[in-house]
Amino acid sequence: MTQAMVKQTLYDTDLNLWLETVISQLRSGDLQNVDIENLIEELEGLAGRDKREVASRLKTLIEHILKRCYLDMPNEFRGWEVTIRTQRFELEQILEQSPSLKRHFIDNFDKCFKVALQNVRGEYSQYPFLDTWQFSRDVDSILTAKFWKI
Repeated sequence: MTQAMVKQTLYDTDLNLWLETVISQLRSGDLQNVDIENLIEELEGLAGRDKREVASRLKTLIEHILKRCYLDMPNEFRGWEVTIRTQRFELEQILEQSPSLKRHFIDNFDKCFKVALQNVRGEYSQYPFLDTWQFSRDVDSILTAKFWKI
């Protein structure tokens, strides 16, 4: 009985070298030799990665805004505010580089809020958190406003 031989490509054996080769082929105009199928797969992966990063950072941002707004734990305020600033900065950078991801930010806000709310309720079950987002949903506000009392 013979086993079917699977042809391994450079993409399968050395992703970095494959990337360098494809970049070189594209730069030189050698389009007929570009591994289009795997290039499309990698580009789709990049687009998905950026969307996942926006959602992950947004969820973390919301969690810390909720903690800062609803929990009377002054010893924790600084840490939560540092995380809020960090997530906002990173989200601003992503959205500056890819403004079209603002639509993803907006479209996924409710889902991220729901997960963030479940997380903070699980971590701080003795504290009441409101079921709905009580603040502006405007991207610029979410990335800049101090929603908590000073």
